[in-house]
Amino acid sequence: MSELTQNLMDGRELAATAPVRPEAPTFAELGARQETTDALAAAGITRAFAIQEYALPIALRGTDLIGQAPTGTGKTLGFGIPLLERVFAPAEGGDGQPQALVVVPTRELGIQVARDLQAAGSTRGVRVLPIYGGVAYEPQTEALGKGAEILVGTPGRLLDLAKQKHLRLDRVHALVLDEADRMLDLGFLDDVERILAMLPEDRQTMLFSATMPDPIVTLSRRFLRHPITIHAGHTAETGPNPQTRQLVYRTHSLNKIEIVARILQAEGRGLTMVFTRTKRAADRVAEDLDFRGFAVAAVHGDLGQGARERALRAFRAGKIDTLVATDVAARGIDVSGVTHVINYDCPEDQDTYTHRIGRTGRAGASGVAVTFVDWDDMPRWRIIDKTLGLDLPEPPETYHTSPHLYTDLDISTEITGTLPTAERTRAGLAAEAEEDLGGRSRRGDGRSSRRGEGRGRRRARGGDPAAGSATEAATDTEKRTPRRRRRRRGGEVVAGEPAATSSTEGGAGAPSASAEGAPAPKPRRRRRRRAGGGSGEGTPAAATAD
Repeated sequence: MSELTQNLMDGRELAATAPVRPEAPTFAELGARQETTDALAAAGITRAFAIQEYALPIALRGTDLIGQAPTGTGKTLGFGIPLLERVFAPAEGGDGQPQALVVVPTRELGIQVARDLQAAGSTRGVRVLPIYGGVAYEPQTEALGKGAEILVGTPGRLLDLAKQKHLRLDRVHALVLDEADRMLDLGFLDDVERILAMLPEDRQTMLFSATMPDPIVTLSRRFLRHPITIHAGHTAETGPNPQTRQLVYRTHSLNKIEIVARILQAEGRGLTMVFTRTKRAADRVAEDLDFRGFAVAAVHGDLGQGARERALRAFRAGKIDTLVATDVAARGIDVSGVTHVINYDCPEDQDTYTHRIGRTGRAGASGVAVTFVDWDDMPRWRIIDKTLGLDLPEPPETYHTSPHLYTDLDISTEITGTLPTAERTRAGLAAEAEEDLGGRSRRGDGRSSRRGEGRGRRRARGGDPAAGSATEAATDTEKRTPRRRRRRRGGEVVAGEPAATSSTEGGAGAPSASAEGAPAPKPRRRRRRRAGGGSGEGTPAAATAD
């Protein structure tokens, strides 16, 4: 199956699970060219969502734009279609230099955006290249050498390639800053400004953000020219998606995994994302659920890019149905069919809460969000609840034996904390191969390979490690040249002599003799000086430690 076919299948799945308003305009009515609408129609996408309906008429005119909208509302095509309209494909006169740039905060979001743009521009042959860190430079530099019309990249890798003269940005005439508030949270704002300084001043700039903190407002005033601001969908200020059912439970940390194991057996549950605060917690939860028979994988920053993409591919393909992730790693993950989100650890603030549960209820679909609040988290939760107006300041105390847990989530009272063997039908993470992305080898790989080679040599010599070691020692003894030892007596060098070895006539440990056959000299006595400057009682040099 080709990458394009997979992209189109992903689009058909999205269209099937994301209802749109019957009165919504088509992309052709909003001004998109025929080739683009044909590509979208092949993916089952014909009518626009709200953010696309508002953004396209403005962006297609070349006007700078600020869009305040969360993920999951369809903003990728809101800026992607105007980008496709402004670039020239190779058959239309494009010379391979980047003409449009999308800057994103995370690798996963970059891959998702590039996939969507590639599918929308497939009929024209527009080349879209994702650029991100965590993988080797060579494949990306080779792809840049072949040419690309649209780049989708993270700030750090874009700057690295520009400094190495592999990337030119002086031909970019359309720029998108996607999820600008998240780039601020991750400390990328300075890098973004450096990238903006490399671009031509005569360009179109579009900025999308779920929230508009002061630094983002300042950035927009500096680099956008008379922008038009649009608001679409729910934001962190207006609250989460109203189509997402929100449940909050006060739980004990030692009982959370038992509750999760039962939620994962709820009636009608589809793909599920579980959010933890730390990477270690993500690994621990994934291991516990895997032990209980669930098809699960973890995604966090300590994993290599190949392992992260492997887990996401398995999640999208349904080989696993549960993904445990940290906030940073999950940013930009856009997977259709996520029915449940579980906040295993209470979110830090209202923005994090909104972003987390926004993984479900996307693009018009409904979903369920369950949040665990420990006793120590109550002050933080009350702030989130008051800010978002959830009217849930006192979550009910809940354990895996609480009757309301089963009624709230439509869970059978007959189930246990382990998935029955007959229901373990998913292939699991092992069924998804990990690609070699050419990244640097992890610490210890070289040492491990050397140890493995040593064991292999010993097995090749007869299979007995002890015998192999003895053979190697004997061979080394035969080849070794006797080391000449130089002695000093009274400051003068005495004639050198071979060091005593087990092969001498005297045997191991025999006293060595000088060349003239004289016995070895007695140990020279060394005089110690006391603190007062006088000499102490002499002691043999051999008995003192230098």
